[in-house]
Amino acid sequence: MNDEPPSSLAESQRLGITKKIKEKIREIYQNFSYKPQSKQEIAGSIRDSSNRGVLEKGTLRMMEGALKVSTAQVREIMIPKPQIIFVDSSEEPEEFLPRIIRSRHSRFPVFNKETEKIEGILLAKDLLPLLSPKNKAKLELRNLLRPAVLVPESKKLNTLLDEFRASRNHMAIVIDEYGGITGLVTIEDVLEEIVGEIEDEHDDLQDQMVKKVSNKEFLVSALIPIDEFNEEFNSKLSNKDFDTLGGIVMHHFTRFPKTNDAISIDNLRFIIASTEKRRLKKIRVIKS
Repeated sequence: MNDEPPSSLAESQRLGITKKIKEKIREIYQNFSYKPQSKQEIAGSIRDSSNRGVLEKGTLRMMEGALKVSTAQVREIMIPKPQIIFVDSSEEPEEFLPRIIRSRHSRFPVFNKETEKIEGILLAKDLLPLLSPKNKAKLELRNLLRPAVLVPESKKLNTLLDEFRASRNHMAIVIDEYGGITGLVTIEDVLEEIVGEIEDEHDDLQDQMVKKVSNKEFLVSALIPIDEFNEEFNSKLSNKDFDTLGGIVMHHFTRFPKTNDAISIDNLRFIIASTEKRRLKKIRVIKS
């Protein structure tokens, strides 16, 4: 039996190899246990995974949308107050029913002009009894109202989505710091931030491009071709440098316009109704 102690050279080599193995194991572990320190790092990581073919493009978009929902606020996606279709609490059914039918929406805030408060939410399906002349005479609007949910503009979208799921509500009225109504948000608006645009089964191209609000006011898609816009409004906007209404309206601003910014071109007044990801989405057009 050899009791001679190992040489210092052999011991040094063994320790060197052990150290290298530990370093390699640590490197492998770090690659598989990387913990992003911010949402930006998470976004970069999943984009890198998509570039390497680990994630499909559709999955990448949904994951990026989910990250956006965790940081974005209600004010960024709400429908502005001027675009909301209200039912006045003092109106008779024959006054508000045509407006409800034209809009094809399923829920409508009921507004009291005297108190300037929301009294509740009216569901279109609750109006079915009006199909019977017998029940129509007995209709009391306030008896059909559901409670309205009020949320601040600053509420995070992920928090709002959790509240929608817990309460089974589909709509909330957005208020500012003074309690004034500034807009409306639905569960569909939040989900669209994750999965993309959700087309309604009743939507058609014309409804998306031009929607009549009154005899002089229209809600128009910024993507409408200028030729179609000119034909619809009997106008003469030039299509020489721009293809869409959004392009020509943007050209007349010296900066990226914000919601409710307005500008006049020829005999038409253009008011920015909504924007999305640094582009115009909807424009209110008012005839002079």
